[in-house]
Amino acid sequence: MTTAETSSPATIDIESLGFDAGAHLLVKHALARLPVGTPLRVSGHASGWQAQLAHWCRAQGHALAWADDAHAQALVTRGGAEAGRWRDAAHTGHADPRVSGAVLAQAEPTWGLAARGARVEAGSPAFAFRLARKDELWADNAADLYAQAVAAQWDPDVALDWSVALTHPPEVEAAVVQVMTYMVENENAALLVPARFLGQIHPHYRELQAALAIQVADEARHIEVFTRRIRLSGGEPALSTAGGQASLRSLLDEPDFSVASFLLSVQGEGSFVNLLHFLAEYGPDALTRQIGRLAARDEARHVALGMSHLLQRLRGEPALRLRLARAMEQRHDALAGTSGLNEEVFDALILIAAGSLAPQAVHQGFGRVQTLVQDMAGGRLTRLLRLGFERADAERLALLHTRNFM
Repeated sequence: MTTAETSSPATIDIESLGFDAGAHLLVKHALARLPVGTPLRVSGHASGWQAQLAHWCRAQGHALAWADDAHAQALVTRGGAEAGRWRDAAHTGHADPRVSGAVLAQAEPTWGLAARGARVEAGSPAFAFRLARKDELWADNAADLYAQAVAAQWDPDVALDWSVALTHPPEVEAAVVQVMTYMVENENAALLVPARFLGQIHPHYRELQAALAIQVADEARHIEVFTRRIRLSGGEPALSTAGGQASLRSLLDEPDFSVASFLLSVQGEGSFVNLLHFLAEYGPDALTRQIGRLAARDEARHVALGMSHLLQRLRGEPALRLRLARAMEQRHDALAGTSGLNEEVFDALILIAAGSLAPQAVHQGFGRVQTLVQDMAGGRLTRLLRLGFERADAERLALLHTRNFM
């Protein structure tokens, strides 16, 4: 190929290259260097290149004229960005979320799976994403929380010492197994709730999608680790109560993204962070304590994402607080017939904190679990106040949740 750098017009010779073999790339890139409305002189000698050029120009929205009667040279005038097949293309914001207006208030169904910032050709199929409005799902710091999560990922085989010797009494080990059993079923819920919403979120809001996706990955890792800890002493998982199952079922049944985030991440997982810190402090072996520390760090990020989303939505929709409060009250009333936190888990926590069945140790363990329950309620109160609830309402709602850790 030879290109003559002339002032008027620019010239390109496609030689023997046909448009069925890539000649359009040469013309396309030569035109891209010219202002809109500027002609490009094109010559070539491949068989039928003139008809192929004419067809390509019509499709792309460029004007075509011939410099001579023999059609040996063409004058292709560059069309605008709205020409040809891209005439009615949709503009989908900007890839960089830091650009003003990058993340748009409404994502259109016909944008489909296109990258944010891409121009989407008219006639693309519509996709039915139920969560397609920024105000109903967005959190401005989702990208930062995702980056933190990526940097904080840990490998259970590397981060944990599975060769630890279990020297504590067998009744304490049975208590650990019972608590880990309870934690697995709670983490199953914590995995399934965000996973259920992931497929409903429009890809335009990719930072939020990514943050939820890595949250699901965190929960999958926790389930693996808790299960491996159960099996470390050669046993099987312990007991799962109807009350606990009913509590978790109510999380999975919640159809509203913000309400589900509130019940799971802000209320349930917030209390779960306290429980994990409890295990990190009182676990009877180094492995259990390290599991508690690492899992608590992950769960704290999940709470942060839920809080960020709710704070942002509440700024634009203060009435949402009433719906959040009602959801807590309805959930509490629906679970009133269950036993709440089962006595097996409560007793297991006492024994873990005691370390033995010695009366004085059990007395101390009981006190530590009471402190845990108070800390959970205090954490819920703090988060409710931060979300703008009046103190009296926040205190009442925080106490409603003490029957279930999740």
